[in-house]
Amino acid sequence: MTAIALTIAGTDPSGGAGIQADLKTFSALGVYGATVMTALVAQNTRGVQAIHDVPPDFIAKQIDAVYSDLDVDATKIGMLSRPEVIEVVAAGLKRWQPGPVVLDPVMVAASGDPLIADEAVETLRDVLFPLADVITPNLMEAARVLGEEKAESAADMVRQAEALMRFGPGAVLLKGGHGDGAESADLLMSAEGPKWLSAPRIDTKNTHGTGCTLSSALAASLAKGMSLPAAFAEAKAYIQQALAAADRLQIGHGHGPVHHFFAQWEDA
Repeated sequence: MTAIALTIAGTDPSGGAGIQADLKTFSALGVYGATVMTALVAQNTRGVQAIHDVPPDFIAKQIDAVYSDLDVDATKIGMLSRPEVIEVVAAGLKRWQPGPVVLDPVMVAASGDPLIADEAVETLRDVLFPLADVITPNLMEAARVLGEEKAESAADMVRQAEALMRFGPGAVLLKGGHGDGAESADLLMSAEGPKWLSAPRIDTKNTHGTGCTLSSALAASLAKGMSLPAAFAEAKAYIQQALAAADRLQIGHGHGPVHHFFAQWEDA
C-alpha cells in the first residue's frame, strides 16, 4: 500500500514553503503527495509580494476531486487566508471524513509578512480547530489566537497549549522554534498530558518554510500509520536534520529554504 498525504495550502513559487515544501517533505519521507491550492502567493526568500485567493467553489471542487479518487491517509492544512476559504475547507472535511488532519494555522511568513486576514483568525479557531486531530501553531500564532503575549517560558507554553486544547483539537503541537536559548523545545499537548522534544538550536539564516515542513512531516508520518508521539519524534528529527543541512544550499538572497532532501541528494 502506498501512503498518501494531501496538503491543502497556499503556494510558494520560490519552492521553500507552502505546498511546494509540503510535497518535498512528503517525498523525502516516502509518502505520495496530493494538493489542493487555496491561494497563489507571490513570494520568495525575501518576502511576500502579493496573494491571489482561489475562489472557494473551486477549492471545494479540488477537495472533492482528491478525496473521491485517492485513499488519503492524512491531510495537512496550511494557509487559509479568508473566512470563506476556511468555511469551505471545513465543509469538505465534514463531507469526506478523512484520516488524521494536521492543521498548521499559518498566519505570518518567515519574513514577517501577514498571510491571513484578521477576521479569519476567529473563524479558523472556532470552525476548523475542532475538526483537527492536531494543530501546530508556533509561539507567535498561539499568542495571536489567544490574544496574549508570546510564551516566554516552558510554563507559559504549557498554559497556552492547554488553552488551545479547549477550542476542540485532538492535540496541540506548540512549536518552539521562535523561542530563545540554546535549545529549541517543541511541546505536544494531548489527553495524555505534555510531551517535550528538544534539540540544539541551529545557527542558520536558511529557515524559510520551517513551520510548513515540520507540520507536513508530522502528516507524512501519520499517513504511514505511526502513532502521534512517534510521528512527533520523526517529524522533529527530520526538521532538525533539514535545518542542520540548510547551509549546504545557496538559494535566493534572503532567508533561504531548509534542505528537504538532505538524505537523498549528493551535495557538492
